Amino acid sequence: MITLTPEQIEAFHRDGFIKVQQLVDIDIVNQMVTLTDQFMIDNIPPIEYEAQLGYPGAPPDKNATGGQTIRRFLRAMSRHPLFLDWATSPDVIHLLRPLLGPDIVMPLAHHNCIMVKDPRFSSDTGWHQDIRFWSFERPELVSTLLALNQSNTENGCLRFLPGTHRLTFRTDQLDENKFLRTDLPENQPLLETEIGIDMQPGDVIFFHCKTFHAASRNRSNVARKSVLFTYRPKDNPPIPGTRSASLPELLLPTS
Repeated sequence: MITLTPEQIEAFHRDGFIKVQQLVDIDIVNQMVTLTDQFMIDNIPPIEYEAQLGYPGAPPDKNATGGQTIRRFLRAMSRHPLFLDWATSPDVIHLLRPLLGPDIVMPLAHHNCIMVKDPRFSSDTGWHQDIRFWSFERPELVSTLLALNQSNTENGCLRFLPGTHRLTFRTDQLDENKFLRTDLPENQPLLETEIGIDMQPGDVIFFHCKTFHAASRNRSNVARKSVLFTYRPKDNPPIPGTRSASLPELLLPTS
């Protein structure tokens, strides 16, 4: 079982993210890829389409050319036991404990998805914090992104602004959708700290819900695929009546 080193734990708290290489066996990754390819044929909802978000590069609507381009297969856990088994595996829980504490819960209302970045009609996602539209007692959650194939600058890998999970931002530093403004001179020093994370199949990024991150559109000729889940400490529940409390959650094993 892989254990985080003190240096990795320190890096997470300092930067708001870390990458763990070759965490997932390639056979499991290949099975997930096969399942994802079948999902793309079946088109079983719930599905989020690029056209629904309207980010730069996305088709203008679902009836336009490329309008049926899939961005995420939602409710990944209910699509096949393989995704549930991995997301709740002892390896993942063991790595999360130094970051979240001994008692961990998995919300199903956020992330819990298989992401597909199509090379023809993908979009640019601006700098944002995942917590912007979530509602928990505290902004203390960690997400895991598992690469199912190679991820790099060409095909729209995740990019981070290290340390931004420890900063406080004024409303005017963000736009109306709570993306970090790239036109504001005050934000330029932060934007210059950008780090892109190349990944191989089976690599996993652990990142804090307040760490600003972004991703460009896919400029390669192969769809980039990944799996994304989120976790919280047991003592940080969702606020009743909000979207964060709209689905059940999983209490993960303590040992």
